[in-house]
Amino acid sequence: MFRSQAIRLLTGALMTLALSTGMALAVDKSQHMTNKFEGPKANTGTAIHMTVNGKSMLKVSDDFKVPDTPAPTWRVVDSKGTIYTLDAFKIKGGEKREVVVPAYVHNIAKVQVYCAWAEVILGESSFSSPVK
Repeated sequence: MFRSQAIRLLTGALMTLALSTGMALAVDKSQHMTNKFEGPKANTGTAIHMTVNGKSMLKVSDDFKVPDTPAPTWRVVDSKGTIYTLDAFKIKGGEKREVVVPAYVHNIAKVQVYCAWAEVILGESSFSSPVK
């Protein structure tokens, strides 16, 4: 009895590991990187675009430093110049270093760090060509 329970637990653990590995493989290998952020407060690191489980996502590189301002916020600009304000970088207990891009954003030409409190662009980076 004990042996069959142990085998079932081990099988379940192995299946969980296989599923989580499969989810990790769901990341699209085609990642796109911007040039370096440039601006008065956000001038380190880059943004990376990728597709994870069919969702468009952005994240900042490890060397990106979130500006020490009241409300640094993710913004993207499409190829037509339409601006989309996404989420705050600073969240309770930490930083939001990646964000899901809503489906209604058709492409991304630029990524901006925007201070929603002062209503100024803190830094901006661009893709070599719009991504989606």
